[in-house]
Amino acid sequence: MENVQGKVFKFKDNVDTDVIIPARYLNTPDANELALHCMEDIDPNFVAEVQKNDIIIAGWNFGCGSSREHAPLAIKTAGVGCVIAKSFARIFYRNAINIGMPILECEEAADQIQAGDIVHVDFQTGLITDLTQNKSWQAQPFPEFIQKIIDAGGLMASVREKKQ
Repeated sequence: MENVQGKVFKFKDNVDTDVIIPARYLNTPDANELALHCMEDIDPNFVAEVQKNDIIIAGWNFGCGSSREHAPLAIKTAGVGCVIAKSFARIFYRNAINIGMPILECEEAADQIQAGDIVHVDFQTGLITDLTQNKSWQAQPFPEFIQKIIDAGGLMASVREKKQ
């Protein structure tokens, strides 16, 4: 899994899937179309400002609400390289892994990193470094089998790789 480095977009506790991708856009299976509306109800400028490998920092229970897999897909397709939160809703966590979206839990980092900071994430070690503040925090890295799923691009891609 490649490391990521990008600008931080910071959100509060309990960001639910209806905020990540509003239900009014769920009639399309096109990930690119979903990405155009990612986070628009909480940050109307998000899609215009987010760059490849930028990072979302959030509070407790990120991705709560419905079980729609559209939420992590919209985030990933918008270009976000990683989501770091104090905690994730369980179904969001599973859906993120299933589509190959790297996420990490780290309460201290989520508290101290500020919007606009530049952050580097080493997925192999779980080290989160805020280059703006010159501070680092240790998150629990994924076990090797989950890293392989993310590297493959998600669960289905991982299964296809194993069958070959």
